[in-house]
Amino acid sequence: MKIFKLLLLLVLMPATMWANAREKYNFNSQWLLNVGDFKGAETKGYPDKDWKKITLPHAFNEDEAFKVSIKDMTDTISWYRKHFKLPKTAKGKKVFIEFEGVRMGADVWLNGKHVGLHENGVMAFGLDLTPYLNFGGENVIAVRCDNDWKYKERATGSRFQWNDSNFNANYGGIPKNVWLHITDKLYQTLPLYSNLQTTGVYIYATDIRTESRKAVINAESEVRNENNKVMNVNYEVEVFDYDGKRISTFGGEPTSIKPNETVTVKAAAELENLHFWSWGYGYLYDVKTKLIVNNKVVDEVTTRTGFRKTRFGEGKIWLNDRVLHMKGYAQRTSNEWPGVGISVPPWMSDYSNGLMIEHNANFFRWMHVAAWKQDAESCDRVGVMQMLPAGDSERDVEGRRWEQRTELMRDVIIYFRNNPSVIFYECGNESISREHMVEMIAIRDKYDPYGGRAIGSREMLDIREAEWGGEMLYVNKSEHHPMVQTEYCRDEGLRKYWDEYSYPFHKQGEGPLYKNADASAYNQNQDMLAVEFIRRWYDFYRERPGTGRRVNSGGAKIIFSDTQTHSRGAENYRRSGVVDPLRIPKDGFYTHKVMWDGWVDVENHSTYIIGHWNYTPNIVKPVYVVSSGEKVELFVNGKSKGFGKRDYDFLFTFDNIQWEKGTIEAVSYDDSGKELSRYSHKTVGDPKRLKLTLMQGPEGTYADGADVAMVQVEVVDENGNRCPLANHMIKFDLQGPAEWRGGIAQAEDNYVLAKELPVECGITRVMIRPSTSAGKITLRAEANNLGSQEISFNSIAVDVKDGLSKFFPAEKLVSRFDRGETPLTPSYTDKKVDVRIKSATAGINAETTVNSYDDNELSEWRNDGRLSTAWITYQLDRYAEIDDICIKLTGWRQRSYPLEIFAGDKLVWSGNTDRSLGYVHLSVKPMRTNEITIRLKGATHDSDAFGQIIEVVEAQAGELDLFKAKDGDKTNNELRIVEVEFLETLNK
Repeated sequence: MKIFKLLLLLVLMPATMWANAREKYNFNSQWLLNVGDFKGAETKGYPDKDWKKITLPHAFNEDEAFKVSIKDMTDTISWYRKHFKLPKTAKGKKVFIEFEGVRMGADVWLNGKHVGLHENGVMAFGLDLTPYLNFGGENVIAVRCDNDWKYKERATGSRFQWNDSNFNANYGGIPKNVWLHITDKLYQTLPLYSNLQTTGVYIYATDIRTESRKAVINAESEVRNENNKVMNVNYEVEVFDYDGKRISTFGGEPTSIKPNETVTVKAAAELENLHFWSWGYGYLYDVKTKLIVNNKVVDEVTTRTGFRKTRFGEGKIWLNDRVLHMKGYAQRTSNEWPGVGISVPPWMSDYSNGLMIEHNANFFRWMHVAAWKQDAESCDRVGVMQMLPAGDSERDVEGRRWEQRTELMRDVIIYFRNNPSVIFYECGNESISREHMVEMIAIRDKYDPYGGRAIGSREMLDIREAEWGGEMLYVNKSEHHPMVQTEYCRDEGLRKYWDEYSYPFHKQGEGPLYKNADASAYNQNQDMLAVEFIRRWYDFYRERPGTGRRVNSGGAKIIFSDTQTHSRGAENYRRSGVVDPLRIPKDGFYTHKVMWDGWVDVENHSTYIIGHWNYTPNIVKPVYVVSSGEKVELFVNGKSKGFGKRDYDFLFTFDNIQWEKGTIEAVSYDDSGKELSRYSHKTVGDPKRLKLTLMQGPEGTYADGADVAMVQVEVVDENGNRCPLANHMIKFDLQGPAEWRGGIAQAEDNYVLAKELPVECGITRVMIRPSTSAGKITLRAEANNLGSQEISFNSIAVDVKDGLSKFFPAEKLVSRFDRGETPLTPSYTDKKVDVRIKSATAGINAETTVNSYDDNELSEWRNDGRLSTAWITYQLDRYAEIDDICIKLTGWRQRSYPLEIFAGDKLVWSGNTDRSLGYVHLSVKPMRTNEITIRLKGATHDSDAFGQIIEVVEAQAGELDLFKAKDGDKTNNELRIVEVEFLETLNK
C-alpha cells in the first residue's frame, strides 16, 4: 500500500505542479467587421448580427491589395467586434490581450468600458482586460480603427512620420494576429511596453565559443506580484533543443516579491554542444522559464530563440566568427500579396522568406517600419537575418515626432530581442544627428545590452558612435563601422516581359513618363533588368572584404517582391522585385543566386542563361549568361559559339546568336580550363494542356477562415514542360467551403479578385481561402484549346469554443537547415592590400589634403578651380608596386575627370574617369614607388549617368555627389577627391 501511494503521488505530482500555469489562446476567430463609423458600436448590446463574419488577421480593405495605387487605398473608420466567453479556469486569474498590430489608431472597449488606446499603427500592444471581464458569461470586445493617412496623435496633434502614402501600404483595421493570455496573479510580464509598460522575458547568450560549441545561456524575467501578500518565488529554467530534448535545467536565487511589486529574476548556466543559429540554418531552442511557489509552478513562459555570435568593426560583419558580406533586399514591411495584403498564414511567410535562402540571399532590411512578428519568427526558422527599423520616413525630426520614434524603438527592441534573426536595429531611413544616435544607443543598451545587435542608421558616414551605416544608393567603404547600402538598384520591370524578340515584344524602356521625365529604367524587360542587377551588384562585390583595409559590407537591393507601394512605371505598383507579387521568380532571382552563393567570395560555382529558347527562325539576338566562372563558352545544339565577353565579373555576353530549335548551353571554366558548371535551356513545344499544382502548409489547409491555399497554373507542352511564351486566358470555377482571392496579371486593375485571368510567361498562381466549415474544395481551370483541369483537397476542421482556440498556425512549421552550420573556415582570401598614406602635398589647400584619405566620405580635398593647382602628391608609408588606385571623386555620379597619374616622375595612367555610384578603379602600370601624384589635365565634364535612380527624395551624401549642390553642374578645372586608396594585387 505504501508503494502504491508513493507511485500514485509521483503520477499525480506533475499534474498538480503544471496544471493551468499559464494559458494562451488564439483570439483570431469569430470576429465581426463593419466599415464606417457607428454610434454606440462600443456598447455590449449593440446590434451586430448583420456585420461581416471574419477571422483575423483581416484588413478591412484587403480587396484593394494590388488593385489600386497605394495613394488610393481606402482610409476610413472600421469597427471590429467579438463575442466570447472565458474558460472556468480563468476565474481569479489575470487576463491580457495582445494585438500584434492595428492600423492606425485603435480604441478598445470591453463590455462597454474603454480599455485603452494605441496609435502608432506599427507595433504590438497589450491591454489588461481583467477589471472589465465577465468571468461567468458573455463578453464583447470592440475595436474602433482609424487608418486615416493624416491621422494625428490625439494628445499632441502630431502626425506619425511613418504614416506615409509613398511606402507604408495602408492595410487598415486589424491585419495581424490577436492572442489572449491568462496568467496567475504572480506572473512573468508580456514584452508589450505600450499600454502595459512591461518588458517580459529576455534570453541571451554570453561567452560564446563557436569552435568548442559552448556558451553561457542567460534568462531574465520581469515578474509582477498582484497578490495581496508577499510571494517567495523560485526561478527555474529549462532548455530544450530543436528536437524537443531537454538539455539543461538551472535556477536562480530565491526571491521575495511584495504585493504590487515588479522585479527582475535571473538565472544562467554554461551549456555545451550547442548549435548556433546561422544564415540558412534556423536552429532554435525552447527556453521555459518558470515561477515556482511552494513547489508548485504558478507561471511558465516558453520562449523560442536561437544563439549566435556577432561582431561589427573594421568595416566588416562577423556571424559566428565568420565574415559575412550582406546580400539581400530592402523589402517593404507590408510584404504583401494580391487580394489579401499583409494578412497571410505563417506557412506563406515561410514560403516567401524561404525563397531568400533558395537564391542565396542572407538578409532583409525592412523599410521604414518594424516587421510583423510573424515575419520575424519566419526569418528565425528559415535562417534569414533582419535589419529592423522602428518607424521613420526620410529625414531626422525633432520634438514630439522624434519622441514618437524613440518610444517605438523602445517597444520594438523589447518585442523582438529574443528573435535571433534580428542582427541590426535601424534608427532612421536617413541620417540622424549624433545626439539622436547616442539616444538610440542608450535605448538599445537599456533593453537589449547582450543581444549582439548593431544599431545604426542610413548614411551615418562620419558619426563614429553609429555601429553601422551606408547610403541609400551609393557605394560606401570604411575601416570602422560596417557600411551596408540600404536601397540600391531601383530599376523595374514586369515578369511578363522577356525581351524585345519574343511575345509580348516589349521594347526596352517603353512606357509612360514619370513626372514628365524619361522613365525607361522603370519599364525594362527581363533581359536588361537582370543585366542591370549584375552591373549594380558588382559595385559592392569588388569592394568586398579581402580587397583592402577599407571595405564595403554589402547591400540591400530594393525590393524582393513586387509591392503595392510608390510606383514609377506603367503599372500602379512597384515592380523592382526579383519575384512578382505571387512570388514567381523573375530572371533576376536566378541571377542573384549565381552571384551570391558564398559568405563573401563565391564558394559554389554556377551558371545561368538569362531568358528562354523559344524564338522564330529569323531571330538573331544577344545572349546573356551570368556565371561565377572565369570564362564561359556557349553551345547551340552542341556547336560552340565561342567565349563570351566578360563584364562586371559575372556577366558574359554573346552577340548576334542565331536561334535554332533545340538546346542552348553555357559551360563555365576556371583559368586553367577546368569545367566549373553548366546550364541549358531547351526549346519547348506547343501548348497542349494546363497543369495545376497545389501549394499549402505542411499539414494541409485549415478551415479557420484565415488560412490560404495557392494553386499554381501552368501551360505545358506534351512533355509537361512550361511554355515560356504562353499568355492564355484561364477561367476558374471554385466549389466547396472556400472564398476566391484570385491572383494578378497585367491590366488596369491587375485582375485582382477576377475569376478569369491570364497566365504570364506560361504560369500564374491563384489563392483560395477556406471558410470556417471543413470540407472538400475543388478548383477547376479551363482555357481555349487547352481543355480543363481540376484539383481537389479537403480543409481541416479547427476547434473553436466561445471565440477561443488552441490552434496555433505556426506551431508545426519547421526550420530550414539548407546551408548547414557556420563553417569554421575563412570566408574569403585577401585579393589586394592597401598601402597607407603617410602624408600629402598639393597645389593648394595643403592643410585639407588629409580629407582625401581620412576614411570620411563626407569630407574632401579640392583645389581652387585653376589647372595649375589641380594636383596632389601622396607619400606612401612604404615602397610598393601599386597596380590599382581606388578613388572616389566628388560628383562621382555625373562627373568625369581627365587625369594623369605619376609614380614618382613616371606616367603610369592617363584618361577620363568613369562615372559611378561611388568608387572607380584605375588599373595603373605597376611601378615600385612610395610617391604618387594625381593631376588634372583639363576641364571636367558633367553628364548624369544615373538619372533615374531617385525615388521620393533626392540622395544627399553631404552633397558631394553634386546632384543637389549649388552650382554643382558647373564644370571647370576643379580636382576634388573624397577618398583615395593605393592597392597592391596579391598573388598576381
